[in-house]
Amino acid sequence: MNFYVTSQIFCSFLLTVTNAIRLTEKSIPSHAIKGEDVILECLYDLQGDSLYSVKWYRNGQEFYRHIPTDRPQTVVFRQPGLIVDEYKSTETRIVLRNVDLSTRGKFRCEVSGEAPLFQTATSTNVLIVVDLPDDGPIISGTDPMYNPGDILTANCTSFNSFPAATLNWYINGQVAPLRLLKKYPAVASNRELTTSTLGLRLKVEKSLFSKSGDLKIKCTATIDPIYWKSNEESIQGFPERSYINFWNSAAVPYSSASQKTGSLSFLICLSSVLTSFQLVKVS
Repeated sequence: MNFYVTSQIFCSFLLTVTNAIRLTEKSIPSHAIKGEDVILECLYDLQGDSLYSVKWYRNGQEFYRHIPTDRPQTVVFRQPGLIVDEYKSTETRIVLRNVDLSTRGKFRCEVSGEAPLFQTATSTNVLIVVDLPDDGPIISGTDPMYNPGDILTANCTSFNSFPAATLNWYINGQVAPLRLLKKYPAVASNRELTTSTLGLRLKVEKSLFSKSGDLKIKCTATIDPIYWKSNEESIQGFPERSYINFWNSAAVPYSSASQKTGSLSFLICLSSVLTSFQLVKVS
């Protein structure tokens, strides 16, 4: 009987402490920008248990440890790409300074209670460090003006980023159909950075021009969820050819009245010439 009671008490104890530790707030960001500081947080509620340790891992390797009963209580293990600000970091909040591409990885915080069960609560997330493009997307290859029927050939390029930027074309605000796009292979640099290019091949139709006579093409470059930039060009259409009727133009007036006036002047001039000729003959 005593053994039964003891077992029941022990089982009740196990059930009580199974959910003793829980994480109340956890923040391991999915993305960070190269050169910035990153904050990792694991706030916990021991719910009556005693804290044994708080540990942080990257890709399964421990880089931060806090054990209240140890001396010193906190130890930082050096790893490439990890600069822990030990003055600003605590057992619930880690500050990583000046993150780089080598900082990326799978991060995990682990909070454990005291013996005998060492109950543990964990939180895990993958951190990607983004190296932003040198500038916004660049549009190249276009002419300033086009006739209906011409082929518009343009390229959109986003230079040197990690990961590669995703490019999209828009025509007059609408997503360009896939059949008009020309995909180029990404070009990698020696710094793990990538340049991406997407082409647009469009037959210019008269219906594409607005009432003001322009056609707008736009390219966007995105790295979700932290980067979005665009570039837009306004393409002009050649004006329709017009021919001036010089004979009926107001610049060269012609009427029956002007014809009569010209004829009368001619007759007067001819009469004067004949009269002068006769006088000379008489003399």
